Amino acid sequence: LVVGRDSRHGSLGSSRTDDAVTDDARGLLLAGRSGVLTYGADGQRQESGMEVFVCSHAPRPKMLVFGAIDFASALARQATFLGYRVTVCDARPVFATAARFPAAEEVVVDWPDRYLRAQAEQGKIDSRTAVCVLTHDPKFDVPVLEVALRLPELDYIGVMGSRRTHHDRVRRLREAGLTDKELARLSSPIGLDLGARTPEETAVSIAAEIIARRWGGDGRPLSQTDGRIHHPA
Repeated sequence: LVVGRDSRHGSLGSSRTDDAVTDDARGLLLAGRSGVLTYGADGQRQESGMEVFVCSHAPRPKMLVFGAIDFASALARQATFLGYRVTVCDARPVFATAARFPAAEEVVVDWPDRYLRAQAEQGKIDSRTAVCVLTHDPKFDVPVLEVALRLPELDYIGVMGSRRTHHDRVRRLREAGLTDKELARLSSPIGLDLGARTPEETAVSIAAEIIARRWGGDGRPLSQTDGRIHHPA
């Protein structure tokens, strides 16, 4: 069975098995991970009897976190757990240190907009790349969002801040020439409404929003929904 993000070829012997394996393989594909999945004889989840090896021919996705704050450290840990290669970038060398962000693959001292533009020019971002702006400072976040919102490849663009900060930021971005269509790509304030307070809880809410957008979920409790639990790609 050959599974792509929007395609499937071949069969493992039954439609139920094919559907279950396709759903799970797409999850591994987007995470850039290979692994062994276990099912019942006819693709039943939570059962045993059949093992399927998934070989993913895709690199791990990237998350670029701008702003070397405590929330960034928590988000780096959460995103790494989900399979992302995390880069933390901040223009302030006293904050952007590897010791403060042990879960990050890379810690970069640079101006966020300059770093993101260079990554795009070098072809190092793609349609699975997530950008999370946690700087909470107009001199950093507005310039990097100008770059991010004009890049068609990005999967997710989120920015932290209060609703008052959000309205001020949108005003600044409009003054910089961003269109309604470009601004519609922005998740601001960042994350789902989980009532999060701590950096760790906030990281979960950000990760939850990224997952919901990726697979078409709406963030409601499953107990309040009908139909398939696993959305089609």
